[in-house]
Amino acid sequence: MQNKIILSTNLKGFFFDGLSELNKKSLCPIPESVIYYSSDVLDKFALSEDFFEVSDGKVREKILGMKLLEATQFTREEQKRVYKEVGDMSLLVCGYFSESVNKKIVDTQYYSQLGRMAYSHLNNVIPSFLDIPSFYGMVATCFESLTTLMTIMATKDRNGIEGNLIFNKILKDAPVSEKEMLVSGVIPTLTKKVS
Repeated sequence: MQNKIILSTNLKGFFFDGLSELNKKSLCPIPESVIYYSSDVLDKFALSEDFFEVSDGKVREKILGMKLLEATQFTREEQKRVYKEVGDMSLLVCGYFSESVNKKIVDTQYYSQLGRMAYSHLNNVIPSFLDIPSFYGMVATCFESLTTLMTIMATKDRNGIEGNLIFNKILKDAPVSEKEMLVSGVIPTLTKKVS
């Protein structure tokens, strides 16, 4: 398989177009404003320096759980920044880089819970975005569906096979949520074992 060079005027547009295309195929599409927001997050973290932090001259991953816990002690402005950072990074880890947690102690469920909590707290601090009331609450609600779209897009970008990750999970009898199946176009059916 040959690698393709992506020609796009900007990364944000590339991510928006890719996620929108997948969202249109979904049985449970999410609002376009959430797609727009997530493409902005993907564009923002395109540079690795935004993803990692430097402490004592060493580069390491940000500890999102601690940041979320400590945020309650900060001023309102600092809380906005921390909640947004934790939510956005959790979205990125659970979505576009979901395979990166395979060798970690925690899994994507942990980051998913962190992300949903961070966006819910952010919704309490900033009740609207783009003049949409309760926007971050909507992001928290759509979190799993959105990360599934991002995972499918990442798999497609890497392998050229849309939905490959979901189908591999199904073939290996790995747990796949109903939302993952619906977003990827797989219609779950109820089956009963006959004994």
